[in-house]
Amino acid sequence: MTYADRAKRYAEAVVSGEIPACRLVRLACQRHLDELDKQDDDAFPFEFDPSAADEWCAFIELMPHIKGRWARERRKITLEDWQCFLVSVPFGWKRKADGLRRFRRVYVEVPRKNAKSTLTAALGLKAFAADDEFGAEVYSGAGSEKQAWEVFGPARLMAKNTTAFRDHYGVHVGAKALSILGRASKFEPIIGKPGDGASPSFSITDEYHEHATAEQYDTMVTGMGSRDQPMAWVITTAGSSIEGPCYSLRSELVDVLDGKVSDDEIFGMVYTIDEDDDWTNPESLRKANPNMGVSVREDYLLSQQRIAINHPRKAAVFKTKHLNVWVTAAAPYFNLESWNRGRSDGTPAEWLGHPVWVGVDLASKRDLCSVVSVAKREVDGEDHYWAWATHYLPEDRLEAPERAHYRGWQAEGWLTATPGVITDYDAIEEDVLALGEGHRIVGLGFDPYNATQLATHWLNEGIPCVEVPQNVRNLSEPMKWLEALIEAGRFHHYGDPVLTWALGNVTAQEDRNGNVYPRKEREERKIDPAVALIIAMSRAIGESEQAGSVYDDRGVTVL
Repeated sequence: MTYADRAKRYAEAVVSGEIPACRLVRLACQRHLDELDKQDDDAFPFEFDPSAADEWCAFIELMPHIKGRWARERRKITLEDWQCFLVSVPFGWKRKADGLRRFRRVYVEVPRKNAKSTLTAALGLKAFAADDEFGAEVYSGAGSEKQAWEVFGPARLMAKNTTAFRDHYGVHVGAKALSILGRASKFEPIIGKPGDGASPSFSITDEYHEHATAEQYDTMVTGMGSRDQPMAWVITTAGSSIEGPCYSLRSELVDVLDGKVSDDEIFGMVYTIDEDDDWTNPESLRKANPNMGVSVREDYLLSQQRIAINHPRKAAVFKTKHLNVWVTAAAPYFNLESWNRGRSDGTPAEWLGHPVWVGVDLASKRDLCSVVSVAKREVDGEDHYWAWATHYLPEDRLEAPERAHYRGWQAEGWLTATPGVITDYDAIEEDVLALGEGHRIVGLGFDPYNATQLATHWLNEGIPCVEVPQNVRNLSEPMKWLEALIEAGRFHHYGDPVLTWALGNVTAQEDRNGNVYPRKEREERKIDPAVALIIAMSRAIGESEQAGSVYDDRGVTVL
């Protein structure tokens, strides 16, 4: 059986359910199978070349293992079916018009110890020496020198330990680079941006989730313009920064797999678990770890899972590194998997004319500000809550490279950029008044910091306002209520990524009296939208469900 046949067999087994896999892997496999059926159609611009796929896979299996027991036994790499698929698809699909490779960008997200660095090192060697590319430039890029060597180091050792490879291609193994002098080709690690004049033919970006900006990746991609069939290959585990460039690239791929956008030049595989999977179930391990029982031991993963179950503070790290679940804080207070299950297919327009409670957090004049609305409806005899929000940021704050996620949210309509270098509070005031015209605001909670003047204007327009200073006394109960409602499936939202991000950034630790308070791990992990939601919930539950509400404790203070 050829490697291309094995790739197809793997895809069919995934789609049929014979091999457990998450939704994103199933979609990637179905895409390949669907396009194999389309390739004979003259209108379809691509065709699959099995011989090209086989050539790349065969090359990889000529390379030796360089770590552990298999290296000690001098064994060569043996590809698993999932790896045959991972290699065959991007290197097998070609454009009918000119016979050049179709895919230019590849995103591979797989948990630790699933041999992604070993596989990528061998791919880098093929691209460097045996891709019919005169003057090939292959870069192994990362955010640190140590990380850049995680791929280049194994590649260098493979070349050093394979005499036939060196002799056949004339490869020189240097201390910090591989080169073929007669072809002016090179393979080297890189930190930061490639130098002026660099023209990558194949770029590797390792552990992209650690990158604060897309500068290195974007520079490599834009430097490929003179190459006939370049490829930018990204490998990573999940991370904790959904505002970063890695998650942004992941989202691009997911949109393509979901059919929301069309991009024939990106391919990727995301090995993780699905939102409704139980992460404590051993079956989840097999779904997220395609090399389980091969490069990563089953007993090791089961052991790590037991530790995470018994020690909740270690659960986030386990989910991120071994199940590829993006967790925005090392010990998040709110469970984003439960939160995501509460996404509603409707729109906030369904609440026009209904009573709503509002929470306002103005943070500072140069930071993220949010207005969150909450409405309530009885479902099967229980109160369910729905939330939606408007977020504001000064235009000037969008420009920094590390704020690409803000620019994305603005483009998608989730974030309002106000002109200038400080937030336009007049715009916020007008938006709240407009909200009051379409809904019946029965309570607006606000932190008196920066909001006193606005609250006075709202009060004059008939909106009932109450101060909710950000302290344990005011926020603990609504925060715990919110968590309980989310876990019970009684809290709903409309997929607001800003609010989701902020909720995932919230950490908290109970004091000896069982009180909690929203905190953040780092300054850039904003929680202001989440705080606005908690303030809104303090108003929503204060009238019916919260025993000993703020109203009872301190009276209504209207400013």
